[in-house]
Amino acid sequence: MSRTPARTPLSAATSLVAAALVLSACSQPAPEAATDTAAPADGAPAHAFSASINADDFAARVETLASDEFEGRAPGSAGETRTLDYLKTQFEAMGLKPGNGDSWFQDVPMVETTADESTVLKLDVKGEPRELAFGSDMVIGTRTGQPEVKIDASELVFVGYGVNAPEQGWNDYAGVDVKGKTVVMFVNDPGFHAKDASLFEGKRMTYYGRWTYKYEEAARQGAAAAIIIHDTEGASYGWDVVKNSWSGAQFDLRAADDPEPRLPAQGWITGDVARTLMADLGQDLDALYVAANKKGFKAIPLDATLSLDLKSTIAEKESKNVVAMLPGSTRPDEAVVYMAHWDHLGNHSDAGGHEGHGEDAGSGGEDHIYNGAVDNATGVAGIMEIAEAFAAQEPAPERSLLFLAVTLEESGLLGSKYYVAHPAIPLDKTVAVVNLDAMPVIGKARDMTVVGFGSSELEDILKTHADAQGRSLVAEATPQDGFYFRSDHFNFAKAGVPALYAKGGDDLLEGGTEAGHAAQLDYRDNRYHKPADEFSADWKLDGVVQDLEALYGVGRDLAGGDRWPNWYEGNAFRAANDKLKQSRSE
Repeated sequence: MSRTPARTPLSAATSLVAAALVLSACSQPAPEAATDTAAPADGAPAHAFSASINADDFAARVETLASDEFEGRAPGSAGETRTLDYLKTQFEAMGLKPGNGDSWFQDVPMVETTADESTVLKLDVKGEPRELAFGSDMVIGTRTGQPEVKIDASELVFVGYGVNAPEQGWNDYAGVDVKGKTVVMFVNDPGFHAKDASLFEGKRMTYYGRWTYKYEEAARQGAAAAIIIHDTEGASYGWDVVKNSWSGAQFDLRAADDPEPRLPAQGWITGDVARTLMADLGQDLDALYVAANKKGFKAIPLDATLSLDLKSTIAEKESKNVVAMLPGSTRPDEAVVYMAHWDHLGNHSDAGGHEGHGEDAGSGGEDHIYNGAVDNATGVAGIMEIAEAFAAQEPAPERSLLFLAVTLEESGLLGSKYYVAHPAIPLDKTVAVVNLDAMPVIGKARDMTVVGFGSSELEDILKTHADAQGRSLVAEATPQDGFYFRSDHFNFAKAGVPALYAKGGDDLLEGGTEAGHAAQLDYRDNRYHKPADEFSADWKLDGVVQDLEALYGVGRDLAGGDRWPNWYEGNAFRAANDKLKQSRSE
């Protein structure tokens, strides 16, 4: 996840950081108090946690959550049970209270669907049969909760980017009826592959570019199936990430808890498969990229059909959000929320699925546990560090602090979606949300990245703390990757609650932007959504500590005052916030 650099002269940065140390000494909670908690997991050593935000405590928490004993923290697994027990124990030791009434947890009903990976997509291409294999050529799944989905000879239609955006004057479905058909489309926004800054938001991905939106729109159009053509640049990750993320158990909310229409089947095909398929149909994939990036694009019926017999194992289960609260001293009904998702991809053992209980290595010595150390044990450890700081703060915060560790982020931000529909604190009384997801562990930076930079007044508050550290706020360097729509704050944003998603930047004190970009790309290419995302004692955590101190400062200012921040003028979420404001005044 690379970011846009912002250069500060080293001499200036040094003096500013020195000043920041003085300010920090006045604003941080007393560090002397220590809490000796119980051993976090079977066989794990006990650790004495101090009230200050510090690297040792952070590392101990990440190492525990990302250990093999937690089995990759898959929802509905033994790893979830260990995770929930650990978080409750930690929050309770800090002196926090249950945040969901008298419970530490919020039940999130879910449907677990595990597709049979022997499934093939059967194509008829101009009368010639062809089969696509699961994993190597395509991935496919269903959100219907049905153990068998059959599609017979569904006509293929290429619909460009699969976007219907009236405010943009763009409709890839104009003039075509796709009911019962299979739509094939590109990932990302119109304009992206053509590098046309005049379309949509130019380089920055909008929600229309996200794969989740594309399936939602295809369902609204009545399609039988939707297939996205993968390309690494457009998706911002390689095919291995798609394959790993879509293999094994997939989780969803029950249809009763999610009124959006659902497709019978949805999936991806590789770019190579798409290129060959289009060529056999007399189409050129590169030419289709050009055509789909022009206003007035018309969908193209293809001389091919898709048939599918998708068998899945279905189980209705539940997962849990963790909800911990530090009640405010004078206005406990108003709350600032810190959040992070605790879930990851689990154990892809030979037993199958995300919750197999075999060893972490199969017969060939392959690691099957997706430990999710950076993604997102770092974020969960981060909110625990901040919670501990608030618990020791003097004077105590006037507003409540809610610490929310949500489930099912990896399945489409479902735990946070459920919470927003069933909040422990009413949304009109929720002052702001600070989201921690995949904290950089690459050392101190001269900048701090705000994902979705230019969105809300929370950035004004964060800027004061970044300034005190000698750092500047910058936008993400790859807005085309759509990170703003890929983490849990997005559900709060859609509901109008001001949300901040910020973390360390790329302009490292050691090595500058070249080293920062290289480190972020190394993580993306070699560890993101792979078993290699494991804790390392070699991580450089001084930058994380700075990030957490700055984000703690935002909450401290809000919890100690009476400000209700809003989205900036012109932001798409401001109207929803105005409705919350009206509800608050009634």
